Amino acid sequence: MNNKSEMLGRKVAVLVETEYIPAEVEFYKTFFEGVGAKVDFMTYLWGNQERKLICDITDTEHPEQAIHTMLVKKEIANCNPNDYDIVLIAANYVACRLREIPPMGSLANAGLLRSPAAVRFIASAMTNQFIVKGALCHALWLLTPVPELLKGRKVICHTVVLADIYNAGGVYVPDQSHVVVDNDLVTARSAGDLDAYGEALISTWRSLQHKNFQ
Repeated sequence: MNNKSEMLGRKVAVLVETEYIPAEVEFYKTFFEGVGAKVDFMTYLWGNQERKLICDITDTEHPEQAIHTMLVKKEIANCNPNDYDIVLIAANYVACRLREIPPMGSLANAGLLRSPAAVRFIASAMTNQFIVKGALCHALWLLTPVPELLKGRKVICHTVVLADIYNAGGVYVPDQSHVVVDNDLVTARSAGDLDAYGEALISTWRSLQHKNFQ
């Protein structure tokens, strides 16, 4: 059982966008606040003070619950990953949308692949070995614009993004637990693995804390 004050005063960043998974977002809030941490959800605010994100899921049994929204007030470009103990990329198509090269809808060019604020945020976090990085399901898509960050790293992901992760040099590990830990990087296959993923994130944070104080 986790200590309810174990992460008291600590901070967790969660990168989100439209088409997030409502149950995943709620899990992070409940799970990490349950051990005393502050959870900051962040996205692109496009110059506004806040932004409402929408997820329209298909639920034929409960159609009245098919639209979910969340209000986000933190702009990724204004945040520093080094202020956080754990940095998470939400699942589903969040990573795909976060790596959009501005302005949205433009032709852009390949030289700007690393320019989106979310890509720069997670790339910076990856250089700090004392920050736990977490990527669930499709989330590793956000690292593919900077393939050297994935090269040689042991990961698990949804099969939809496996080709991209493999081409970026990631080492796919089809672990039966559906969770893979490679030092400061924790990955899980899907939102169906949230409980095991959450425990792996906390366990990895504990381990890094121990190394930090040696």
